[in-house]
Amino acid sequence: MAYSELLADRVRRSLLQRNIPFSEKKMMGGLTFMVDNKMCVGILQETLMARIDPEHYDDALTREGCRQMDFTGRPMKGFLFIDGEGTDRDEDLEFWIQECLDFNPKAKASKKYP
Repeated sequence: MAYSELLADRVRRSLLQRNIPFSEKKMMGGLTFMVDNKMCVGILQETLMARIDPEHYDDALTREGCRQMDFTGRPMKGFLFIDGEGTDRDEDLEFWIQECLDFNPKAKASKKYP
């Protein structure tokens, strides 16, 4: 299992309850939830991947379970990993999903390659 099905179901349920159109895409060894054709939030193993406003990045790092996303070996500003202690409670997961949704309209879509 490359990602937590339980966490995926919780994210899926949250997006559906908010009436947010989304698609799912397996990438980076996990699962990403795409909103407006942009990566919004994802899951890698038991960890939530959050794409948030870079202006909120430093404050977000002070929250429980949150750490820099260093998937490539160096931190990616605006991308975070949130471990279980930061997503176990529904209200914490909802916080992160809302942060991702708030940033999504400002996020740039990745380039499409032929």
